[in-house]
Amino acid sequence: MTGFLAYSIAGHDKGKLYFIMREEQDFVYVSDGLIRPVEKLKRKNKKHIQIIKNFGQRTNIESMTNEEVKRLIKVYCNGMKEVK
Repeated sequence: MTGFLAYSIAGHDKGKLYFIMREEQDFVYVSDGLIRPVEKLKRKNKKHIQIIKNFGQRTNIESMTNEEVKRLIKVYCNGMKEVK
């Protein structure tokens, strides 16, 4: 799951788009580059996210910066607007 974008489908952040930085048993740790920077990841239950599988997978997660996370999310959102 690491390296994919995912939507939150439960919780106070429902509908928010995140980048999955790390995975442990039943949880993933996500970042949006703004409110949840890569230095302060948000822990989400795997049941509470919807993975976006059609938007690539990044292999070098350890060197990701907040700017790169924000750019990936922005590129995905802009691509969705063009499709509609």
